[in-house]
Parts: sequence; structure tokens; C-alpha cells
Amino acid sequence: MERVWILDHVREWDDGHEDVKLIGVFASEKDAQSALATVRHKPGFCDLPDGFCISEKVLGRIGWTDGYVTLQPGEEFT
Repeated sequence: MERVWILDHVREWDDGHEDVKLIGVFASEKDAQSALATVRHKPGFCDLPDGFCISEKVLGRIGWTDGYVTLQPGEEFT
């Protein structure tokens, strides 16, 4: 199984809305960490240093096999 590492930055707003930026897809976790080090001090990113996320994914595998549910503000998942 070939794996990749995804580097995202997520900003969560007060109203619950999220702004997700895909920074890149990398061949190794080390490459993703290096990219994070490159962008972490750039405008916007430096204001939210905890917004970075590196996740490992398997190429060719579906990530959302069960579908999804969209909740409106104030709704709860039951």
C-alpha cells in the first residue's frame, strides 16, 4: 500500500464554520513536516500555529465509505 501525507491548515470561526487550506500532499511524513516548517511563519499561518494537521492516507482507498450528514447550526447528531 502506497501512503501519502496530507498537510492542511484549519481555521475555526466563532460561528462553527471552518476554513480548510490544503497545503500539500507529500511522499513522506518528513517532507510534510519540512513543508510545515516552511509555511508556519507566513502571514495568517503564524497567527494560528495550532491549525496545522498532518494526516497519513493510503492511495486508492475511499475515505468516506459511509457517506456523511450535514448539520445546520444548532442541530445535534443523534
